[in-house]
Amino acid sequence: MKIHEYQAREIFRRAGVRVPDGDAVSTPAEARRTAERIGVPVMVKAQVHVGGRGKAGGIRYVPNLDDVERVASDVLGMQIKGLPVKTVLVSKAIDIATEAYVGMILDREERRLTFLVSPAGGVDIEEVARTSPEKIFRFTVDPNVGFRPYAARWLASRLYDDPRLVKEAAAILLKMYDAFLACDASLAEINPLVTTPSGEVWAIDSKINIDDSGLFRRKEIEAMRDLDAEAPAETLARENNLSYVPLDGNIGCVVNGAGLAMTTMDVIKHFGGEPANFLDIGGSSSPDKVVAALDIITSDSKVRAVLFNIFGGITRCDDVAVGIRTAFERRSTQLPIVIRLTGTNEKRAKEILEEAGYTTLTDMDDAVREVVALAEKGGRS
Repeated sequence: MKIHEYQAREIFRRAGVRVPDGDAVSTPAEARRTAERIGVPVMVKAQVHVGGRGKAGGIRYVPNLDDVERVASDVLGMQIKGLPVKTVLVSKAIDIATEAYVGMILDREERRLTFLVSPAGGVDIEEVARTSPEKIFRFTVDPNVGFRPYAARWLASRLYDDPRLVKEAAAILLKMYDAFLACDASLAEINPLVTTPSGEVWAIDSKINIDDSGLFRRKEIEAMRDLDAEAPAETLARENNLSYVPLDGNIGCVVNGAGLAMTTMDVIKHFGGEPANFLDIGGSSSPDKVVAALDIITSDSKVRAVLFNIFGGITRCDDVAVGIRTAFERRSTQLPIVIRLTGTNEKRAKEILEEAGYTTLTDMDDAVREVVALAEKGGRS
């Protein structure tokens, strides 16, 4: 789950990280009141779940109080990468002497938390990795030891030569680590981490992504979810406990089991097709889940054909077939559908669907060839 910058900033602030004063507001008048409280100059920053806000004009420096309402109105009226700006963060502008990057990720290859730091901050870390990889330093945390002060000092010394700045930055890294664990994050960034001409260290841009698997025990974090910032398909998938990832292809996939879903996408690619999504309905034969899956897939205008690929194990094929039949009774679609069923009670499943007027296949290659051909010549009527 993504949260907004102002929410991530508050998490860091509570952990003891120095962040600029400011408020998240939704009207120009509120923006002015915040600027009056904290004093100008201020930064007006669009709050949307996409990068590139600065390049799109969604981050503005405002030196005068009289200009705050006008600038806030301009930013609140923007769309950035298709997302409307409904909230802005009005924050105290900080004099900047240097900019650095500090981040934490859940490194799945190492199966551990890893710090990434760079003295080249204020720009996309991906660009730094591409053009100046020698400026990125890593430290992987041993879970048996934790993140110790000596490791924080080593990382901070990659950023600064001044011992006083190293000490202050190391303290921020330790607090960042505590905040990461406290909210079950999967990613946390401060970009940039800045020093001022007077020698203070500030976190002036904050980002945190939350591991969805930990939300059941982080109700206060779950409450930060901004439904308006999510794609409707992703919201529907989450509400129905579906694993869904949108892709760029034109073949919608409804599959039971994550491993089978990955295999299905590989086979589609093998036969020259392009999957439009990863969508795992899990071990359920619930018609409600299948209806939700169809709603999600058919809401994607790129989809030209749909493949149901069901392997019955503990979940029986006939139960899934009843779910599919019921789903089609509730939710019709004009898209061509290919259904592949194999496994437990597949014969009965085939009878159920054929009685309802649907043809089924048992071989995955045959099913994928057919859906790829339909997608190539198909479309919505």
